[in-house]
Amino acid sequence: MINDKVYLCAINNIESGSCNEDCKFCTQSVRYKADISRYSRKSIETVIAEAKKAVSAGAVGYCLVSAGKGLSDTMTEYIAQTAFDLKKEFPSLHIIACNGTANKEQLKHLKDNGISSYNHNLETSREYYPNICTTHSWDDRYATCENVKSVGLALCTGGIFGMGETPYDRESLIKSILSLSPEASPLNFFIPNPALPLKKRNIDTITALDMISRIRKGLGKNAIVMVAGGRELIFEGKEKEMFEAGANSIVIGNYLTVSGNAPQSDLSLLQKLGYAPADICDA
Repeated sequence: MINDKVYLCAINNIESGSCNEDCKFCTQSVRYKADISRYSRKSIETVIAEAKKAVSAGAVGYCLVSAGKGLSDTMTEYIAQTAFDLKKEFPSLHIIACNGTANKEQLKHLKDNGISSYNHNLETSREYYPNICTTHSWDDRYATCENVKSVGLALCTGGIFGMGETPYDRESLIKSILSLSPEASPLNFFIPNPALPLKKRNIDTITALDMISRIRKGLGKNAIVMVAGGRELIFEGKEKEMFEAGANSIVIGNYLTVSGNAPQSDLSLLQKLGYAPADICDA
């Protein structure tokens, strides 16, 4: 940790379980029939009401996530309007969009309406990617990240560790992340689900801590290094070591299809460890 402030980010899964892609790590794919909550697009009023709860719990970042390969014109307009309305309600809230592949025109429109960052993860190495997804390419993901940078949005990109990849793949992923110089990097750790083709997680806590340390060293002191999905499984009882390795951000509340800790529980943990929630996200 560079200081004693931790950036808290909340996720809103605005449209769940309708993705036609075949990512083997994702329960939102319709191909695997995972036992998750599936629903159509939430109303903007619902998103704002849920944002109020997140902000009251200390969230300074708020991520609007949708399932699917990439942005459609209708989803672009929906995200833009939602961001616009959220900024009216919460002027200092850092709003992130995470809606798959996107072109420059779509991204610029989101930026013009209140989106500050765009999250699009590389997930794994370019070499290993065909083993976990065949319906779109790793290059599509990287190109979207480049588009994000080109329109002046802050880039949030990271990956998932523990999907059967080798140490070489992890090193390759880290090099690719660093090549994009993102303002923020979310690190996830695979959460097995009986419905998914990937059955086991092949990473332990010591290795996970090393991944955090490598990303922190590569991105420097000013970047946000977030530990996101899988935190509760990998770092339970090792949260102090997680922050000392270089993490300075966590997801507060629930994830996309998996429950997280109660916000008050995480807030109490931070206090116990001597950390405080950041007042604003300036990524």
